[in-house]
Amino acid sequence: MGIVDEDIARVRESTDMVGLISQRVALRKVGRRWTGLCPFHNEKSPSFSVNAEEGFYHCFGCKSSGDAITFVRELDGLDFVGAVEFLAQKSGVTLHYTDKNEGESRKRRNRLIESVSEAVEFYHQRLLTAPDAGPARAYLKSRGYDGDLVREYKLGWAPDEWDALCRQLKLNDADLKAAGLGFLNRRSRKQDFFRARLLFPIFDVNGDPIAFGGRKLPGTEGPKYRNTSDECVLYSKSRVLYGLDKSKSNMVAADEAIVCEGYTDVIGFAEAGLPRAVATCGTALTEEHFKVLKRFAKRVVLAFDADDAGQSAAERFYEWEQAYEIDVAVAALPEGVDPAELARSDSAALAAAVANAKPFLGFRVDRVLDKADMRSPEGRARAAETAVDLVREHPSPLVRDQYLMTIADRCRIDVEQLRNRQIRPAQPRAAAPAPQAASSIRYDSTEDQALRLLLHDRAAIEKQLAPVLFESALHREALHAIVETASVHEAVALGDPDVGDLLGALIVGEVNEDAEDLVGRLIDRAAGRVLKIMQVEARQSADPASYGETIAWLKLRIQDLREGPTSQAATEQLLPWLIEHGEARV
Repeated sequence: MGIVDEDIARVRESTDMVGLISQRVALRKVGRRWTGLCPFHNEKSPSFSVNAEEGFYHCFGCKSSGDAITFVRELDGLDFVGAVEFLAQKSGVTLHYTDKNEGESRKRRNRLIESVSEAVEFYHQRLLTAPDAGPARAYLKSRGYDGDLVREYKLGWAPDEWDALCRQLKLNDADLKAAGLGFLNRRSRKQDFFRARLLFPIFDVNGDPIAFGGRKLPGTEGPKYRNTSDECVLYSKSRVLYGLDKSKSNMVAADEAIVCEGYTDVIGFAEAGLPRAVATCGTALTEEHFKVLKRFAKRVVLAFDADDAGQSAAERFYEWEQAYEIDVAVAALPEGVDPAELARSDSAALAAAVANAKPFLGFRVDRVLDKADMRSPEGRARAAETAVDLVREHPSPLVRDQYLMTIADRCRIDVEQLRNRQIRPAQPRAAAPAPQAASSIRYDSTEDQALRLLLHDRAAIEKQLAPVLFESALHREALHAIVETASVHEAVALGDPDVGDLLGALIVGEVNEDAEDLVGRLIDRAAGRVLKIMQVEARQSADPASYGETIAWLKLRIQDLREGPTSQAATEQLLPWLIEHGEARV
């Protein structure tokens, strides 16, 4: 099941690669390619290159490589179909699906998103202009929200009516419920899900509206917050993070994500110059949230009271740190002050709290020791025991021991006593996947240049290349992938990941040499390798003289190849000979 291949190809062809990437990266044209700072890792010197003609990018620093679909998937965390649909929408390509049911499901999802989008606009206009939204506007103004901020975040007002939105949208019963916008009441009449609430639209990572968070005004009845139900098709609070659509690019740039609890906290961080915050939607952080965050940053700063989370989720946080290679830290905010309030009163203090965030375990240990009565031996002992209990939860013995030394110093206790107390085997955990070693491939060799020219101008060199001319098995596999396919995209798909990495690097580079020089050097080197092999065979043979004539001929042709007047003739003689006699020897 999926999208038909012809439509995928049309999406690739129709996508302006430079325009797409320029929305996230400042690109500068150098020759035929474009360069900039890589959006996938922090760097000071640009190592990210884009080939606009072929629609490929490659980073020579972190080795990220791919086409427009890969770029959107990696940066926005979409699946393959979602990335193709996103690009198709931008380029105006109509998609067809290999499975009718899947196509209908996608169409329904798009229809529901359109309905939620209409609801966002309906509620937004009510907030801006309706007389009954006056108290909501006054409340927002008291919290420092001007008209520009309200418009930027598309804030809305759900009127104190039973079916204002239902009358506006006129959805059927099934779509009304599936979109999370309403339901059938006891009298089987359509009723709005939100009523008399200030609304914060929730967008997915792609920027599509999928849900709402509703806040009651002070002094009114009902629970403070009410979110779209998890029963709707578009929204799941365990996976969605409010503000991710706006903050993801800043997360990538800073390699850091800030997680807070409220919608207003996210807006406060952005207004304070920290536009990389997201909020959980009325739930604790889940593993699904971590899976999303790892796509954008390696450091997660918790900007809420970590004590509450720590009581029940500490071991899970440590597991997730290992499994997803994320460092979890905690910002020490003033007690009783949320980020939104601190952003208005002292934005510098908010920035400092994030910059000085401590590792999760360190924050919890310091919180215990800072609150303890250290004036007596008994007080210090109690503090040490409590802190050691926290340290014991961590899976790494090296990390545990460093914190034990800190506790021993602050509580004036012999560290060996603490080490003896904390000895309790930690539960075994799956080891985090080992990071892959950086590729040792060089992208400036003669073999690289020949393949690069083949990618850029197949007619200029294809008939003069053969596997025997390439010493590297990787380059021979890459040659096979190129000649057996019609496009770079197909060649990348045909080869293994190393071949894909090599082709991705080569396609974004410039061709600096002509075909004749490249082929000449390749033949020279290949002939030299075959000559050495034949000389070894002759020495080991019972009849070494039988090799004499061939070795002499080969030496002479290599010499001719290196001399200008005879090089062309030598090339014409050596290439077919190497293909016939050399393939089995290299």
